[in-house]
Amino acid sequence: MQSFLVTGCAGFIGWKVSEKLLEKGIQIVGVDNLNDYYDVKLKNYRLNLLKKYKNFTFYQLDIEDFCSLREVFKAHSFDAVINEAARAGVRYSMENPFIYMSTNAMGTLNLLELCKEFGVKKFLLASTSSLYAGQSMPFKEELPVNFPISPYAASKKSAEVIAYTYHYLYGIDVLIVRYFTVYGPAGRPDMSVFRFIKWVLEGKPLEIFGDGTQSRDFTYIDDIAEGTLLALNSKGYEIFNLGNNNPHQLSYVIELIEKYTGKKAKVEYREFHKADMRATWADIEKAQKMLGWKPKVSLEEGIKRTVEWTLKNWDWLKDVKL
Repeated sequence: MQSFLVTGCAGFIGWKVSEKLLEKGIQIVGVDNLNDYYDVKLKNYRLNLLKKYKNFTFYQLDIEDFCSLREVFKAHSFDAVINEAARAGVRYSMENPFIYMSTNAMGTLNLLELCKEFGVKKFLLASTSSLYAGQSMPFKEELPVNFPISPYAASKKSAEVIAYTYHYLYGIDVLIVRYFTVYGPAGRPDMSVFRFIKWVLEGKPLEIFGDGTQSRDFTYIDDIAEGTLLALNSKGYEIFNLGNNNPHQLSYVIELIEKYTGKKAKVEYREFHKADMRATWADIEKAQKMLGWKPKVSLEEGIKRTVEWTLKNWDWLKDVKL
């Protein structure tokens, strides 16, 4: 039986990636610090779903804690490490840039150093479309991503660079997946889709930074997880965009939420944030050719599923703090 380490396993993407691997019978060792950047009710919900699998083992620790991580590597033999652990959120990274660098860059370095020490030959790093700020769309993997406009993006760029170094020096296969605006059931409450659905159901006004015409390449969580698993089959050093390849304006997302909740949204507009990107759009030709991957879930179907999940779990979701 193969054994993988998945960091950030109680996070949105880390949870879904872990779940799909567990369903394939792979032994998963999950690591998460369960921090309170957003309401831990969601992290515990996801974690409890993973704990139902007999082939899942969990450690509550931080990837910044090298000594504790090393004990995990000593106790298990890993075929691959999937690093989904990260401090997320563009705006908050401006308030506390130090924690972003220490987790996203130094945490990644800790994992790579342990891969070297314990002979783990495959490392997958979750990265972000935020790196493409200022580039022409659709974003291609070979674009120079040297001008990050937030500490979050800068920390992810740092992680990518140190990962390449360990590939070059020690022959570790490094696969980098750049995610584009992931949403879906049990999503992050600091992201627009979760917040907008909750606010609409509560009858509260939606806070929009900008005029609603900004567009995102919204990508459904199951598609993202499937692409991540396919990327694990690659060798060498590769970067893959995982996005829907079909950007939509924020205003259209609100229309869909109104449609599937049956409620009218109240909207309050705020000044556009300097660290935000006005648009994202993934060129996924490389993932299609090399991985045989393309997204299957349309935005319309994805929002419908997310609204249905929210309504089904409203008894506890109504108490989730935004």
